[in-house]
Amino acid sequence: MSTNNSIPPPNFIRAIVAADVQSGKNDGRVITRFPPEPNGYLHIGHAKSICLNFGIAAEFGGLCNFRFDDTNPSKEETEYVESIIEDVHWLGFDWGDRLYYASDYFERLYEYAVQLVRDGNAYVCSLTADEIREYRGTLTQPGRDSPYRSRSVAENLDLLARMRAGEFEDGSHVLRARIDMASSNLNLRDPVIYRIRHVEHHRTGNKWCIYPMYDFAHGLSDSVEGITHSICTLEYEDHRPLYDWFLDVLKVECHPQQIEFARLNLSHTVMSKRKLLQLVREGHVAGWDDPRMPTLAGIRRRGYTPEAIRNFCELIGVGKRDSMVDAALLEHCIREDLNRRAPRVMGVLRPLRVVIDNYPEGQVEELEAVNNPEDPGMGTRKVPFSRVIYIEQEDFMEAPPKKFYRLAPGREVRLRYAYFITCVDVVKDAQGKVVELRCTYDPATRGGGAPDGRAVKATLHWVSADHALEAEARLYDHLFLKADPDDERDGLDFKAHINPASLEVLTSCRVEPGLAGAAPGTRYQLERQGYFCVDPDSTVQKLVLNRTVTLRDTWAKVMKKEKP
Repeated sequence: MSTNNSIPPPNFIRAIVAADVQSGKNDGRVITRFPPEPNGYLHIGHAKSICLNFGIAAEFGGLCNFRFDDTNPSKEETEYVESIIEDVHWLGFDWGDRLYYASDYFERLYEYAVQLVRDGNAYVCSLTADEIREYRGTLTQPGRDSPYRSRSVAENLDLLARMRAGEFEDGSHVLRARIDMASSNLNLRDPVIYRIRHVEHHRTGNKWCIYPMYDFAHGLSDSVEGITHSICTLEYEDHRPLYDWFLDVLKVECHPQQIEFARLNLSHTVMSKRKLLQLVREGHVAGWDDPRMPTLAGIRRRGYTPEAIRNFCELIGVGKRDSMVDAALLEHCIREDLNRRAPRVMGVLRPLRVVIDNYPEGQVEELEAVNNPEDPGMGTRKVPFSRVIYIEQEDFMEAPPKKFYRLAPGREVRLRYAYFITCVDVVKDAQGKVVELRCTYDPATRGGGAPDGRAVKATLHWVSADHALEAEARLYDHLFLKADPDDERDGLDFKAHINPASLEVLTSCRVEPGLAGAAPGTRYQLERQGYFCVDPDSTVQKLVLNRTVTLRDTWAKVMKKEKP
């Protein structure tokens, strides 16, 4: 799906599905699925999978199921389920009545396990977890048979039934598939398929005390749902023989095809749910929806749009080799989208008071300002202008260097949509800090132009002091200083690379009065400052704005340099 409704670019997965449809495989049906585990919030990497699975289904007139693979109750929570549902909806996809849970199939999965035991393809093993790892062998040494591998079918069925009944403690027994302990693929060395967990499940409560392992439940859940193409990330490539083995030995009616693609790795962030959870629990961020987080909840709060995310996922494409995507490309996509849709407003982040001495006291003018030059249909608005205004502190220098064209003593500049002003005096406090400028204006330059044709080299944004709203601005930067914080070749933990300046909070900002009552999630471009989004922390008394992205497009500059 693209923001410009373009045809999705070709990739090897689309080619596979297209060939299957053309050959009549699966009677021409295409059914994909997005199967998150509810053990954390979704992040930008999941967006790639969501767009791919729903996109493939839509392109070939098929369906995409939405299934929670909720087989590990010790790490799963209803909060995660609710957040994931909200995220997929926000991203722009709908699954109709096809919302499923692996826990819906627990009884059927157990029956499959019983069938494996009866057919001699599974057994109850009483080794400890450490012993199982030891017996498993290594990449260069074959594994050894468990001493419990020779248990009879009757004994295995009895033990499995008693495991389900809750007779045994956690870790005392597991159910393992009987495959090949000498296989070169470690995943086929009698993998565990059921373990005992006396933990309450978020949906089934205490009905079960044994739970299927992901490798066992995932492929069989795909089969139950009639999935034709099971699209997953590259780390599951070595698991595909096991995926196929379960479906083959159980002789299921539907045998989906597993296809792997490279996951999204984004610079200056981490994608591991375990690491993201660590950041939350240790207080390095304010929560899963902290705007510095790569979670969909976080980037939504920061002001990213679903259209931009979908376009980004399309641009990075689908491949078979892991690579690092520069975060600048994601930010470029956000700018491109917000440039078209975000209304322009004026806001001063670090205010400097300016008094226009020759402007009539008590006079207020309503000046016309363009809402978005990219979209004339968005019209114009009125902004108040008065004798006292605020400009940015950085727009004035008492002793400016060369090529500084903004305001300075004796210099004339243009105020956006207003007048030319000239600085005539500087007011300082006892410490010598500039706290106020005294200026004059030229009434003939209303609207920003001089009838005599004289030109100025700078145009400044501003707000009227008597009319501006007080606002707090939260300026976000990359959470990590290192492009690849997961790279531990330097011997440092990923948290050692956290950027101490990833958040700057400005509490004395001033913005146009038109932002009063703006709803959380409303996006604006603050002229010359960047794109901002109204945060849910906003109140009637104080507006809170999150900087979504700056105006400076480093990705566009890189692309311009690389053009021949």
